[in-house]
Amino acid sequence: MKRLLFLTGTRADFGKIKSLIEVCRNNPEFEVHIFATGMHMHKQYGETVIEIEKSGFKNIFKFINYTSEASMDLTLAKTIDGLSGFVKENKPDLIMVHGDRVEALAGAIVGALNNILVGHIEGGEVSGTIDELIRHSVSKLSHIHFVSNEQAKKRLIQMGELENQVFVIGSPDIDIMFSDKLPDLDTVCDYYQIPFRKFSVLMFHPVTTEYNQIGEYARTLVDALLADDSNYVVIYPNNDMGTSKILDEFKRLSNNNRFKIFPSLRFEYFLTILKKSDFIIGNSSAGIREAPYYGIPSINLGTRQQNRAFGETIIHADFDLESIQKSIEKARTMGKSEPVFGFGKGDSFMLFNEILSDPNFWNSSHQKLFNDL
Repeated sequence: MKRLLFLTGTRADFGKIKSLIEVCRNNPEFEVHIFATGMHMHKQYGETVIEIEKSGFKNIFKFINYTSEASMDLTLAKTIDGLSGFVKENKPDLIMVHGDRVEALAGAIVGALNNILVGHIEGGEVSGTIDELIRHSVSKLSHIHFVSNEQAKKRLIQMGELENQVFVIGSPDIDIMFSDKLPDLDTVCDYYQIPFRKFSVLMFHPVTTEYNQIGEYARTLVDALLADDSNYVVIYPNNDMGTSKILDEFKRLSNNNRFKIFPSLRFEYFLTILKKSDFIIGNSSAGIREAPYYGIPSINLGTRQQNRAFGETIIHADFDLESIQKSIEKARTMGKSEPVFGFGKGDSFMLFNEILSDPNFWNSSHQKLFNDL
């Protein structure tokens, strides 16, 4: 039996890997463990490790890695320290990490330096800011890659990764997006006490390389939304450097009945909200990935997704009051479109299970080789 360790640090990456954890849990060939850290352990963000437990998963190891929003390097170091102790005691055969957060980087470092296979989900992508540096670093420290499309695979090969170690499985969150597990809108609104049924979604994260401008960006965005007459479901930003500046501006929305603000939402419930929304505004990857699959207009602000955002349903805007207001009007005019599929068909969990169930997978070399083009 192979022992698998999935590392998760945020509500977003757990939503991405949930279907993969489930299919491995149900496979008698695997023993599944989860290392929950980051925002999952932070009360300010809803202590979302509770949602992992509610999903019925066992073998959950909880680790608090938070130092401060301005100390991502210390958070990385603390995560490495905690995860290193865990793997030395539990000896996983494979560490699975996702994306571009410092928790993923910690997982890849610990795996590589302890001679443990590391699998990276959704590498080979481009965006901007510090996220891209972390994502590519994780890819170079990983042995196996599970990517969302052929373009991502091509980039990893360009980076020197071996083609037979890169598997295209799509974006795993799509497995859940079109499943029969999503609640209806009334159930979601009743559960979260959302008083309106017509609304848009706001998800705005700090850009660490633009830290000095984050407060001004958030102020302009809030000004635009207060001048609007729509209802909004607002979700807290990630706990990166600059988060406190955004939350300070969000306080201006707290006593307005057009806004319902949440530290976090259960992933399936969030998907229902997104699916039923008029549009999403901000700089979250949800506006680039999930929204086009539902045909929802997305207003993409600033540079956080600058190299990642494409498609007819995505509207680009600057942090200028007039630019944001015009984008909101355009999103309303657009309405919903035909879904745009570019990151798989919702069968990632099946492809992932097939790959890990192949005995040859476990013969993958722990010695990294560079593929010269």
